[in-house]
Amino acid sequence: MTDLSAGILQLAAVLVVLAVVYVPLGDYMARVYESVKDSPPERLLYRVIGVDPRANQTWRGYALSVLGFSGVSILVLYALQRLQGHLPWSDGKPGMSPAVAFNTAISFVANTNWQSYEPETVISNLSQMLGLAVANFLSAAVGMAVAIALIRGIVSRRGNGVLGNFWVDLVRGTVRILLPLALIVATILVFQGAVQSWHTAAEFTTVDGTAGRVPLGPFASQEAIKLLGTNGGGTYGANSAHPFSNPTPLTNVVQVLAILIIPVCLTRTYGTLVRDRRQGLTLLGVMAVIWGAMLALVWTFESRTDGIASQAAGAMLEGKEYRFGIPGSALFAVSTTGTSTGAVNAAHDSFAAASGGGLLWNMLLGEVAPGGVGSGLYGLLVLAIITVFVGGLLVGRSPEFAGKRIGQKEITVAALYVLVMPALVLAGSAVTVLLGSTPEALGNDGARGSDSAIHGFSEIMYAYASAANNNGSAFGGLAATNDWFQISLGLAMLFGRLVPIVLVLALAGLLARQKPKQNETSVSLLPTSGILYGSLLLGTTLLVAGLTFFPAMALGPIAEAL
Repeated sequence: MTDLSAGILQLAAVLVVLAVVYVPLGDYMARVYESVKDSPPERLLYRVIGVDPRANQTWRGYALSVLGFSGVSILVLYALQRLQGHLPWSDGKPGMSPAVAFNTAISFVANTNWQSYEPETVISNLSQMLGLAVANFLSAAVGMAVAIALIRGIVSRRGNGVLGNFWVDLVRGTVRILLPLALIVATILVFQGAVQSWHTAAEFTTVDGTAGRVPLGPFASQEAIKLLGTNGGGTYGANSAHPFSNPTPLTNVVQVLAILIIPVCLTRTYGTLVRDRRQGLTLLGVMAVIWGAMLALVWTFESRTDGIASQAAGAMLEGKEYRFGIPGSALFAVSTTGTSTGAVNAAHDSFAAASGGGLLWNMLLGEVAPGGVGSGLYGLLVLAIITVFVGGLLVGRSPEFAGKRIGQKEITVAALYVLVMPALVLAGSAVTVLLGSTPEALGNDGARGSDSAIHGFSEIMYAYASAANNNGSAFGGLAATNDWFQISLGLAMLFGRLVPIVLVLALAGLLARQKPKQNETSVSLLPTSGILYGSLLLGTTLLVAGLTFFPAMALGPIAEAL
C-alpha cells in the first residue's frame, strides 16, 4: 500500500468515526450538563468538599471558584514534584528544581503540558499518576465547564445572571464524560502494545553484552487522557512518536480521534443546548474548513522533496516516524496544533518552513479548529459574537446574538479576550529576542539576517504561541531550559489560560443578566447560522489573526519559506 493510500484511509477512518459519534456523543454531553440528578458517588463527593450542588453561581462566583481551584492545584502539583524524591515509587529520581517544578505545575493545570525535560528520566511514576494524570482530567473538565457556563449565559431567559455551579460541572465533566472515554481509549492502546505497567523499568542485555534499561509505568492510561483532554504531555520524551506510547498506525488513528472527538462533538452539544442545531453545524463547518485547509497545506509541503536528503528519501522524512509516514504525521500535527493538545508524533522543527509555519498559524488563530476541550468552543463563540457585532453594523441590523443585545460592555469584554493571547505571544517573543536569551537560536555568528536567525525567531515565536495558547508543542531546536524560559513561559501559560477564562465568564454574566428580546422581528436581526454567517465568522477568524500576526510571521516562517 502506498503512503498516499494509507494516508487517505487514515483520514477517511477519522472522518467516518467522527460522523458516527457526532450526534449521540454531542447530545449525551448536553444531557450531562442539563441533568438535575446526581449519582450517589457524586453526592458523596459534594458532601466531602462542602458543596451544595443545587446552589447557582453568578459569573463572579464561578470565576472565583475556577481561580481558587486552579491556584490550589498548582500549589499541590508543585509540592508533589519538589518532594517526589522523598515519596514512594520514586525510582531514585530526586525532586525537580524550583524553576522546572513551577513551569510544570502551571503547565499541567493550565491544560498546556509544556515539558522542558525528559519525563521518563525526571518524573516518578507516583508524580505521573497522582499529579500529572489527575491534572490532565481536571484541567480538561475546567475547560468544558467554562464553555457550558458561556452557553448558559447565552440561553438564559430569566435575566438573573446565574451560570450554574462550577463544582457540579467539574465533577460531571470528569466522571461522566472524560473517565469513560479515557477507559475506552486506554484499553485500545494497551491491546495494541502501549505500556501499562506497575514496574518502573525493564532491564535487558544487548547482543554485544551491554546492559540496558527501558523506563516503564502506568503510561497508557495517561496517554489516553493527555489526548482526550487535549493536554499533550507525554510519558516519554519522544511523546506519541515512541512505540510504547503509539505502537501502530491503528493507534495513531485512535489518538487523532481522541484529540478531535470532544471538541468536534461539543458543537452538537452547543446546538442542542441553544435549541438550534443549525448554529452548532455552522460552528462545525467553520472549524472543518480551517482544519481541512491546514491539513492540505501541511500534507502538500511535507510531500515535496526539497534538498538532497528529501529527494533521496522521496519526501520530507527528517524527524518523522516511518511507521506513520507523511500523511499520518501531517494529520497528527494539524490536529494537535488546532486543538491546544501539543502531543507530537513527529518533530515539528523538522517540518518544511511553509508547513511548520502552517502549524504555528494554526495556534495563532486561537486554536479554534476545532480547539481545545471547551476552550475551542468558547473561543469560537467569542469570535461569533464579534462577528455579529461587526456584521450587524455593516449591514444596518441589530447586533444581537441569540436574542441578547451585544452592546458596549459585551463587545469590550470580547475584544479584551481576543487581545490577551497576541499580547502574550508578541511581548514574550520580542523581549526574549531583545534580551538575547537564546543566542544559539538567533545564529552563533550573531548575524540576525542569517537563515539560522530567521528560523531561530520562528522557534521563539512558536514557543510563546504554544504557551499562550496552552498548546505545549515546540520547535525542538530551541533549548528552552534556562530560568528565563521556565518563568516567562510559565507566566504566559498561566495568564493565557486564566485571563481569557475570567473574560469569558464575565461575558457570560453580562448575557445572563439580559432577558431575550421578544418583539424583535427576525428581518431586523443578523442570522447566526447558515453559509453566509459561517463565511463571515470564518473571515473574522482569519482576519483577526492575519492583521495581528502577519508582520511577525513575515520575519520568521514566511521569510524562511521564501
